[in-house]
Amino acid sequence: MTAPAPLVTSQAPVTLVGGGGLRDKDLHTCLARGPVLVAADGGADAVLGRGLTPTAVIGDMDSLTPAGRAALPPQVQHHIPDQDSTDFEKCLTRIAAPLVLGVGFTARRIDHTLAVFNTLARHPTRRCVLINKSEAITLLPPEIALPLEPGCRVSLFPMGAVTGQGSGLEWPIDGQDFATDGRIGTSNRATGPMHLTMEAPRMLVFLPRGRLTVLLDALDAAPRWTEG
Repeated sequence: MTAPAPLVTSQAPVTLVGGGGLRDKDLHTCLARGPVLVAADGGADAVLGRGLTPTAVIGDMDSLTPAGRAALPPQVQHHIPDQDSTDFEKCLTRIAAPLVLGVGFTARRIDHTLAVFNTLARHPTRRCVLINKSEAITLLPPEIALPLEPGCRVSLFPMGAVTGQGSGLEWPIDGQDFATDGRIGTSNRATGPMHLTMEAPRMLVFLPRGRLTVLLDALDAAPRWTEG
């Protein structure tokens, strides 16, 4: 399947805002790291309500209010009518950037959150970190070193069959076969600095929100998944 042409191209990280509950603190944290602002459909209303204008608004536009649409320059509005993909997927696959910081995607409806996780697993070359009040979430890269303190919560959740190796976990993952309908790895804990290697791009990691900077710095140094 041919990837869609990018609508936003940036050398800097991008902040992507959804309409699923947006906290000012999270938005400001993302913008400090990802200064290019993009909204997914109705997420534009949340952005406009804070006096900001996004570089682009991407989606099927079924959530954006008439007032929001009128307040946005026509050239930033990108209507993608495809109903086979979510607004999050429409955005993620049309942003060419080293990192996308997603906020406003995991705080409300569980089915929407699951769809977002599904998108992360199906587009592993698009590096994205999701942020909410309590967690920082991403698809694990092929290898990552995280300097966590002993006792830090580390939850691993597979989006398909996957194996991996690791050090620095209270309950080791070596030799374990993980699967969405089988063994999962939630509520593990770090014993100190952690190193993980994944055999396939199918494992999500959930860290406490306060470890966001640690996660972002580790991802900067981590290898990426490649096509195929």
